[in-house]
Amino acid sequence: MQVAVVGGTGTLGSAVVRDLAARGHAVRVLTRSAPRVPVAGTVHHPVDLVTGAGLDEALEGVSAVVDAASHRGLRSDRVLVDGVRTLLAAEERARVGHHVEISIVGCERVPFGYYRTKTAQEQVVTHAPVPWTLLRANQFHELIDEILAGAAKFRLAPRGALLFQPVDVTAVAARLAAAVEAGPSGRVRDIGGPIVQSLTELAAARRTALGQSLLPAPVPPIGRVVRRVRDAALCLDDDGEAVSFDYAEWLRRRYGKPGR
Repeated sequence: MQVAVVGGTGTLGSAVVRDLAARGHAVRVLTRSAPRVPVAGTVHHPVDLVTGAGLDEALEGVSAVVDAASHRGLRSDRVLVDGVRTLLAAEERARVGHHVEISIVGCERVPFGYYRTKTAQEQVVTHAPVPWTLLRANQFHELIDEILAGAAKFRLAPRGALLFQPVDVTAVAARLAAAVEAGPSGRVRDIGGPIVQSLTELAAARRTALGQSLLPAPVPPIGRVVRRVRDAALCLDDDGEAVSFDYAEWLRRRYGKPGR
């Protein structure tokens, strides 16, 4: 199958590209810049979601599109909301039969800019004429590690009751690849990591894994965002599925030391 992966050089997108290629699909990587190390058998197409440049050519003959684009900077809505609207219009012109979208567990429950943007993006996808599949997943281990590494640069270890259920990005990529093969399925079962942990516990795991001596930095329990995350708004509910390994195991694999 000819599959296009938008954002195919990012943390998730590159994992999706590798998984699809391993399954024998012909994969097109749609990004503004070419991948530094291309996956064998894949082809890069330069595109711009904001302007729509390159999309018509890149989608010619494509059967399915996986949208793994991400943008955490200012005006992320230009890429994730307006951009997916532009992408879907190009898919309709190219007669693409399946759009696969990734979103975030609980995004509609947390009044934070990026989550609001993802909620709006879902609305665009689910009301578009292109048949779709929507998968929600928890935060990736890489994101948790990025946040904690940023604090560690200042010799700090965040502490707080905020609850997360981070997941292995390759497990999410595998679900997206499987969704491509299954065909349009609407909203599918949410997935996340195997355990729910507090910010304090996650920071302690990283501190132990790297043997760091850091000062505790309590996150004050104020504001709606903090309260919602503390109340497990970003964690799976009873209908979700826990998969793969936890952050401690990710730390062991990444840094070669036990994350306990």
